[in-house]
Amino acid sequence: MTATTILDVSDADRQQFADEGYVIFERAIPEELLQMLREECSYFVGYMDACIDAGRLKEHALSSRNNRYFVNDMYRYSQRLWQFIFSDLMAEVCKATIGDTAYLFNEQWVVKGAEQGMKFSWHQDSGYVKAYDPDTTHAPYVTCWCTLDDVSEANGTVYLLPHSRGGTRGKIITHDRDADTNDLIGYTGDDHGLMIEVPAGSIVAFSSYNLHSSGANRTDRMRRVYLPQYTPAPIVHSNTGEQQNLAVPFLKDGSNVYDHANDKAENWGGLPPPSLAA
Repeated sequence: MTATTILDVSDADRQQFADEGYVIFERAIPEELLQMLREECSYFVGYMDACIDAGRLKEHALSSRNNRYFVNDMYRYSQRLWQFIFSDLMAEVCKATIGDTAYLFNEQWVVKGAEQGMKFSWHQDSGYVKAYDPDTTHAPYVTCWCTLDDVSEANGTVYLLPHSRGGTRGKIITHDRDADTNDLIGYTGDDHGLMIEVPAGSIVAFSSYNLHSSGANRTDRMRRVYLPQYTPAPIVHSNTGEQQNLAVPFLKDGSNVYDHANDKAENWGGLPPPSLAA
């Protein structure tokens, strides 16, 4: 199973991303792959519930049982997710946004529980990199917000501030941390941003410099999103040179160079698959 859909990317799409930091591809994910993502999401939510019940969640984790889940950098636990992450479809998204060279930097499930899913404060994704490396000057990477459900104001969709409204073109803001939720907060102004309402199977691609937030889920169903992120170059700590998160080669000069056989934690970072030993 692979995603072979080729996006219809216009010059206007590329210019909008360059100018404002975001572009939307509605119904871009083929139905077969969308169903696979939904199945994988169910597994990872169950896995996270088990971790919470066993007291294995880190003290400063962003996940909260039945409220919201952030499950990141565990794609090697799955035998199928790589087929989406490193697909021709996602290659086209990368080429339309960050260019012909791309590395997987992060991937995560972002799930809001039914009727109580928590909101998420205004932040830049790069703000989380800056929180660990205050001197960072890394180039913006692309966040691919892939909807597994129709998303709307009612179920806690994402809100975006274009660069021209957020003042974020070429700028990483120093964020404050919310003591109650552990969220980073980069904006507290009056602009409510653009509310993104798109059907399931859509890809909202935005720069890691764009401010964005999301509301609570007031519906009786979970709101599920899968979110791979790609960088134009590996991100390293500005002082130590240590690699930050993942750096899995994906595109080089526009060609897909992903090597599944050699995609190992010791090569590119992240978690290894679970041991099958008894």
